Amino acid sequence: MRAVTISEPGGPEKLQWTEVPDPRPGAGEVLLEVVASAVNRADVLQRQGYYPPPPGAPEYPGLECSGRIVEVGEGVDGWSVGDEVCALLAGGGYAERVAVPAAQLLPVPGGVDLVEAAALPEVACTVWSNVVMVARLQAGELLLVHGGAGGIGTHAIQVGKALGARVAITAGSQERVDRCRELGADIAINYREDDFVEVVKAEGGANVILDVMGAKYLDRNVDALATEGRLVIIGMQGGTKAELNIGKLLSKRGSVTATNLRGRPVDDKGTIVAAVREHLWPLIEEGAVRPVIGQTVPMSNAAEAHRALEGGQVFGKVLLTVG
Repeated sequence: MRAVTISEPGGPEKLQWTEVPDPRPGAGEVLLEVVASAVNRADVLQRQGYYPPPPGAPEYPGLECSGRIVEVGEGVDGWSVGDEVCALLAGGGYAERVAVPAAQLLPVPGGVDLVEAAALPEVACTVWSNVVMVARLQAGELLLVHGGAGGIGTHAIQVGKALGARVAITAGSQERVDRCRELGADIAINYREDDFVEVVKAEGGANVILDVMGAKYLDRNVDALATEGRLVIIGMQGGTKAELNIGKLLSKRGSVTATNLRGRPVDDKGTIVAAVREHLWPLIEEGAVRPVIGQTVPMSNAAEAHRALEGGQVFGKVLLTVG
């Protein structure tokens, strides 16, 4: 088969579409013929040499895919050859085939085609596990999402609205701010022009903040929290080290949680995937939440997709298609 390999750490030109050995499914796994994958920030970090795959994961990038089951491993129930699915991966999505733990499979939701479904697993599991399972967002609360125009952000806007929350976002241009409003954001903040802390504090503070920036925004996020607010950090685009004012956090009875998804054990991922299938998939089938796809690129030209994501001009997800 063919896959996108990383010749050495560096820029997008280090991605190569080459022949590699075929994977085989182990016990509890299925083998997928990949139809599409999607580009995530973690893939960029892996290409740059900063985010190696966890032990046992394929060395190729790709944290999600959609496709058809072509082989079922020992001990797998409920799935059959020919089923059309999408999957959460620890790696390996940039390939023609990938072996996946059955616990990380999802059926393609009604109303979504097989290619579009590749845009869902990573953002769905990230948003649901953090905004709902960790931060316990409630109807009527205010959810602040940093990076509202990205894959996670566009999904979080819709999930927040579907759950009855008000949603505020930050984005880096007026065009992206406007598109987030069209998607359902109640408060859209151009961070190049306005201070998100002041805007959110004027609304009574954020009950939940979903943050991809990390260190750069830590102190300001605490400022923006409402009483008993919950800050969930899922990225480090703004660095890894910052000072936390514990007194400020105590005065708000707030909490700060940092999570990741890729390195979790299969059982943990399976719990998240099951919750997504039970609670979020019906919202997608109703049309309350939909995949937002900004660009589709052949997988053989993954370098172009990485340039598009790093250029910051894509709204939503970038997909990679096979064939």
